[in-house]
Amino acid sequence: MTDEKESLRRWRLILGGDEADGTQYQLSGLDSQIDDALSALYDFERKRDFNYGQNNGGGAGGRENSSPSVARWLGDIRKYFPQSVVQVMQGDALKHPELQQKLMLEPEILEQATPNVHLVASLMELGKLIPSKTKETARRVVQQVVEDLIEKLAQKTIQAITGAINRSVRNNRPRYNEIDWNTTIRKNLKNYLPEYKTIIPERRIGFGRKNKRSLKDIVLCLDQSGSMGASVVYSGIFGAVMASLPQVTTQMVVFDTEVVDLTEDLKDPVELLFGVQLGGGTDINKALGYCQEIITKPDDTILILITDLYEGGNQVQMRKRIVELSESGIQIICLLALDDSGAPSFDKDNAKFLSNLSIPVFACTPDLFPDMMAAAINRQEMNVWASQHDIVLKGSNT
Repeated sequence: MTDEKESLRRWRLILGGDEADGTQYQLSGLDSQIDDALSALYDFERKRDFNYGQNNGGGAGGRENSSPSVARWLGDIRKYFPQSVVQVMQGDALKHPELQQKLMLEPEILEQATPNVHLVASLMELGKLIPSKTKETARRVVQQVVEDLIEKLAQKTIQAITGAINRSVRNNRPRYNEIDWNTTIRKNLKNYLPEYKTIIPERRIGFGRKNKRSLKDIVLCLDQSGSMGASVVYSGIFGAVMASLPQVTTQMVVFDTEVVDLTEDLKDPVELLFGVQLGGGTDINKALGYCQEIITKPDDTILILITDLYEGGNQVQMRKRIVELSESGIQIICLLALDDSGAPSFDKDNAKFLSNLSIPVFACTPDLFPDMMAAAINRQEMNVWASQHDIVLKGSNT
C-alpha cells in the first residue's frame, strides 16, 4: 500500500493536478509547495498569468504584483530543488518573453537568479533594453559567471595549447637546457642497458627555442544571432584565455548583418560580453570577407567559424570566400555550437559544402574545446580526433 501511495504521489507531481491527471491524490505540506512552484512556471503558457501566491511562499490564491511573485518563486525553487534543476527551471522561464522581462529588468529579482551561461546569454539578448537601474546588477551577474568559467576552463586551456605549441616546434638537436627529458626517455627506452641501469639517449628531443613572435594566429569568428548565445559566452571566455598566451595571437570577430572586431576587449571578457548584441540576421559572407583582410599568415592561422551556417547574405559569394580561405592555407574548423546542448539546427547543404572541402563541421562542448585546439595546432586529422571523442562530423552523412 505504501508503494502504491508513493507511486500516486509521484504521478500527481508529474501530471500537475489538473482534472485529467486521474490520480485523485491530495498533496500537502512541502509537496504542495513544490507543486505550486512547478505549476507557476509550467502552467504559465496556458494561463498567461504568473500568479505565485502569498501563502507560505506558495499557493494559488494570491493576486499581487507579478514582480514580487517572481522574486519569491526564484527563492523558493532554490529551497526545493538542487542547483541543476534550478538552472533548468530558470532556463525554461527565460523562454517566455514575459517572464524574461520580469527576471531580467528588476535588479532585486535579477539578484536572486542563479548565475549561469544561459542567464548571461539572455542578458546579452536584451542588451540596450536593460534599464540603468539594473545594469550594475547585470554586470555583477556576468562577472560571476565569467570568473567561474575562467576558474573552470583556463588552466586546461593553457596547458593544452602551450603543450601543443611546444610539441609543434620540437627540435632534434637541442642544447642541454632545451632537452625535453620525459619525451627523450620515452623515445629511447629501447636503448636501456640493464648492466648499467641506464638509457643511452640516442635520439634527443628538445623543446622549441623561444620566439618573440607568435607561432600561431587564431581567429574566432562568431555568429551572434539569438540561437548562438551560449556559444558566444564560451567563445568569449576561451578567447580571453588564449589572448593571454604569448605563443599565439588571438582575434575575435562577431557578426550578424554587420561585423564587429572585439579583439581589443579580450583583455576584459565582461566588457566583451556586454559588447555583444545577440539577435538580428546573419551575413557569414561579410564576416569571412573581414577575416580575409585581417589574416596575414595563412599557413599559420586557424580560423574557428562558429555558426549554424544559415546564411542571410550572399550564399554564392560566401562559398567562394570559404574556398579562397581554404586554398590559401588557412586551417578552418566550423563549430555549429560551442556549448553543452549538442548540435543545433543547421544548414545541411552548407555543412556538406564545407565537408567536401575537407573542412570539419561539428558541435563541440566547452570541456573538449582545449583538446580540440591542441589537435588543430598539431595539424592532427580532425576526423580522427572527432572519432576518438565520439563526435559525429556533419556534412559528409547529411
